[in-house]
Amino acid sequence: MKIAILGYGVEGESVYNYYRAHYPDATFTVYDNKSEPKNPLPAGVEFVGNVTDFKGIEADLAIKTPAIPPWSVEVSGEVTTMTREFLKKCPAPVIGVTGTKGKGTTASLIKSILDAAGKNAWLVGNIGVAAFDILDQIKPDDIVVYELSSFQLWDVDVSPHVAVVLGIEPEHLDVHKDFDDYVAAKSRIAAYQSADDIVVYNAHNKYATDIALQASSLSYAYPHQDGVHVQNDKFYYGQQEICAVDKLKIPGTHNQENACAAIEAAWQWVQDPMIITQGLENFPGLPYRIQKIRELDGVSYYNDSYSSAPPATIVALQAMQAPTILIAGGLDRHLDYAGFGSSIAHSIIVKKTLLIGQTKDKIAAGLAEGSYELFDSLEDAVARARALASEGDAVLFSPGCASFDMFANFTERGDQFTEIVRSL
Repeated sequence: MKIAILGYGVEGESVYNYYRAHYPDATFTVYDNKSEPKNPLPAGVEFVGNVTDFKGIEADLAIKTPAIPPWSVEVSGEVTTMTREFLKKCPAPVIGVTGTKGKGTTASLIKSILDAAGKNAWLVGNIGVAAFDILDQIKPDDIVVYELSSFQLWDVDVSPHVAVVLGIEPEHLDVHKDFDDYVAAKSRIAAYQSADDIVVYNAHNKYATDIALQASSLSYAYPHQDGVHVQNDKFYYGQQEICAVDKLKIPGTHNQENACAAIEAAWQWVQDPMIITQGLENFPGLPYRIQKIRELDGVSYYNDSYSSAPPATIVALQAMQAPTILIAGGLDRHLDYAGFGSSIAHSIIVKKTLLIGQTKDKIAAGLAEGSYELFDSLEDAVARARALASEGDAVLFSPGCASFDMFANFTERGDQFTEIVRSL
């Protein structure tokens, strides 16, 4: 059997290990757009680099990495993905979580609630381990929480038992054909559900609502007076009080909404307010998501490097409670950056905006003259932020753009910000 692995990052390694264990006599070839494999290849695996498209490949089975568009692949045999195969083969119920922002936080909150209830829950996807790494360990009584990007959903034809659809805004338009293609990919999380399945959706977002309305499954909106919502600074399920919102350790009304989604998704298994409260309390938040790094001279520094699209930065600003100096900008993904600048301009909490990266001029076009400054490096922007900040202020690094113009990824970008701030 000839198996082709298209793309060889973290998922590619996991794909190889899984299929090698299940098909020991197979021959493997890795195809990648890079000249050299990102990770070391096992002995006996052929490598084909500098691939501009993945067409004309001879293989009995090809497993595609998420970021390769389906239309750029043409193989003589079957083409599939890790996500598709996992959803087909997983013996336990799967809670899938998608949306433009908040996927990792919501998925982690769901697992924390399930953990507090004593359930054996697995967290897979971008926020957890590669799904194939644990597939053979999962038991029917377990529960899997799967963070699902648009790329992972692009070409699936099976949906999880519980589909959680958070807010959807324009993102990844440098890879998707257009916004319609992006939304269509997201919609697959619920498109193949049965009447016994569940879709939990953001009632404030048109696209999430449309996805739920088109599904054949049971639908539950959040926040909703009959379901999970916040009232008088408390979480409720219908009229049942769960706990005060300050039991949630992560800031911002957007995270309160993420918690509502998590409670609704876990409700089938956990309905005890004390256990839900414990699950919320036990979650400390994720790195690079409005993460407080240090306080220096009365100024708090926050790392929100995970913010890779304008809506994420706007949400982060809404979570800030002190006058804020914003550092933003990054890779140009052909979004409305002038509109992003205009949204920043309407935030009464922003004292000054310091811009870096490819998009700095485009964002500046939406800002008033004198309200922003441009920089060629993150280090220079942080130094200027320190000079501008007064006691009681905050410095927020929330790029609102992808990292790849200046950094390898958002973690390297965030680590550099942390290192710079700690060296002040």
